[in-house]
Amino acid sequence: MRLKKIMKTDSYFYLLISVGLLGCAGEISKTTEIDQWETQAAQVEIIRDDFGVPHIYGKTDADAVFGLLYAQCEDDFHRVERNYIWAIGRLAEVTGEEALYSDLRAHLFMTKNEAIDAYEASPKWLQDLCDAFAAGINYYLYTHPEVKPELLNHFEPWMPFYFSEGSIGGDIERVPIPQIKAFYEGAQPLSLITNDRQTLNHEYLMEPQGSNGMAIGGERTTSGNTLLLINPHTSFFFRGEVHVVSEEGLNAYGAVTWGQFFVYQGFNEKAGWMHTSTYTDVIDEFVEEVHEKEGGYYYKYGEELRPISSYEVKLKYKQGDKIMEKSVTAYRTHHGPITHMTADKWTATALMWKPIEALTQSYIRTKVYGLEEFNQMMDMRTNSSNNTVYADAQGNIAYYHGNFIPKRDIKFDYSKPVDGSNPATDWKGLHAVAEAIKVINPPNGWIQNCNSTPFTSADQFSPKKEDYPYYMSKDEENFRGLHAIRLLKESVDMDLDKLITLAYDPYLPAFEILIPGLIKAYDQSEKEVLLSAPIEVLRHWDFAVSKESIAMTLAHYYGTHYVKEGVRPSGLKFIELVQYWSEASPLGERLAIFKKAIAHLNEDFGSWNQAWGEINRYQRLDGAIRQNFSDEKPSLPIGLASGNWGALAAYGARYDNNTKKMYGTRGNSFVAVVSFGDRLKAKSILAGGQSGDPNSPHFDDQISLYADHSFKEVSFYREDVEAQAKIRYQPGSR
Repeated sequence: MRLKKIMKTDSYFYLLISVGLLGCAGEISKTTEIDQWETQAAQVEIIRDDFGVPHIYGKTDADAVFGLLYAQCEDDFHRVERNYIWAIGRLAEVTGEEALYSDLRAHLFMTKNEAIDAYEASPKWLQDLCDAFAAGINYYLYTHPEVKPELLNHFEPWMPFYFSEGSIGGDIERVPIPQIKAFYEGAQPLSLITNDRQTLNHEYLMEPQGSNGMAIGGERTTSGNTLLLINPHTSFFFRGEVHVVSEEGLNAYGAVTWGQFFVYQGFNEKAGWMHTSTYTDVIDEFVEEVHEKEGGYYYKYGEELRPISSYEVKLKYKQGDKIMEKSVTAYRTHHGPITHMTADKWTATALMWKPIEALTQSYIRTKVYGLEEFNQMMDMRTNSSNNTVYADAQGNIAYYHGNFIPKRDIKFDYSKPVDGSNPATDWKGLHAVAEAIKVINPPNGWIQNCNSTPFTSADQFSPKKEDYPYYMSKDEENFRGLHAIRLLKESVDMDLDKLITLAYDPYLPAFEILIPGLIKAYDQSEKEVLLSAPIEVLRHWDFAVSKESIAMTLAHYYGTHYVKEGVRPSGLKFIELVQYWSEASPLGERLAIFKKAIAHLNEDFGSWNQAWGEINRYQRLDGAIRQNFSDEKPSLPIGLASGNWGALAAYGARYDNNTKKMYGTRGNSFVAVVSFGDRLKAKSILAGGQSGDPNSPHFDDQISLYADHSFKEVSFYREDVEAQAKIRYQPGSR
């Protein structure tokens, strides 16, 4: 067994892998920093394939990490740097005062000194990886003096402890900045939870964050091998595609969040993992009873008064061409940092903050080779923002709903702030993986999660809601989940190409519900001539998206206007709202909103009669993190739709630049399908391309394939990499 034991050291648990983490190479000689970089670079080879994907080979894991970070910087140093500027709480020094409280949020949960302490308390193997992380970036900057960082001229090995798992919208981002600002600028009450109409509109109109994960057992495949769909829905260009290999057992392929040294969603030769955002409750608010005495603050806990710890945070921010400074006193209780007020009471926010364990788990995940090892890794329990869909070469498929799950007293409602002065509300440790919601090898032969309820993850063999505490998950379905279940029930004789076809199925279940209600309203009306032709287009629609579909254009604009303007009974979830708008809303309201959608199209494009691909576009003009768009510049038609409507292959936007056409910013980004057997096979696609440099041939070289749902073959084995090699080099040589 490769995973030999769990060792407890200074209250930290480390999973030790016999081939990778115990046998690190000898120390690099203590010469100059540059000599150290050059010595390590000599242990690394990078091979770029025909799509620019870097295949990094190192002697040790640390060598491979060195090469990985060097290659990432070649592809998109700007995103690597920006992720750490944000993570370590220095964004305002680049973007200005508006980012001040984003920076404070970072310092509320961990100070720089605490990050340094975490690095120094880490086991030697993890320190080596963090050293290699910093060295790889710094060597890139040293060998590329033409690259001018926005802020960070030198990276440090403690920085990864701020950024220990690679999800988009991680836990800390769920602590709203406005509430922090309201408290620390004047102790104003501002709740974390809001349900106002404007906020809900914004949520439903934006392309949703999330992902699709599917695993299919061998009984449903032609080869008898398990299949895995890795389908994150992130902002485009949020992750690059990499392959990282060492002589110490590392051989991982997949998506890496810029600046991190582990493959976040991907696979090795024997196992694969896909993360989806979770419904598990992992963040709680504790209302503190605060007393001021003797020049300090105390909070009640049971029968005692405990001192509130405080410390000064010095925040710098850009103002014009000057750097200004603001000092803030931050506060913490044992529950967590004080983040806001609930009514007139200070409130602390508790979430998972175990950076050593989290970084350890994120890295070790890439080196596990079977279900037993995977379960041991999962029992570290620090993957707080994600569910995990799993498949392996031993024929196993599995689903884990959440991972970091605090135990709570169920007599309290943790969906609301709880009384922090009552010790009974405290977390009571963590649930073991054995106690959590999960599915392993269900008899139906498939598993899915599309950020939906876990209680439909494996059809009739799904976990039962009544068997688990309420806080382990909401029971809320979405249209993508319904779509996936419908397809997987019929899946037989599956292979990689059929899995791609399934993942790009064009059917949109939301419109199968919504549009008949509009047609009914028209048929029972006086049949206004203005609406006759577009209604007939919708009447004959099969509810499938395509570049050529005019009905798709009409349906999207109708649905979008309904979200903005339709009457919304309180308490309804999105699927229930769509059903209400189709079946119970006033008929006149449906027609009035459809008229507004037609008027919108006429105003923007001169006619409602527009093919979807003429409006729904892909455009990448530069390497900016927040993209610039222009209707006057070249773009490409995309025949995909928003995940809000149930599109599995999601494509949508979370912002625009006042254009009339819609340009995607989020959805299918890195996508892979994997077959696990005696010899691994995989295919993948990346939105745009591997490089963030507009002058690179790999800036946009995958977009035509992306638009046509045509995947490239993954080169995993060395002989395949050699066959597709376009350039090979050592860090520093180019």
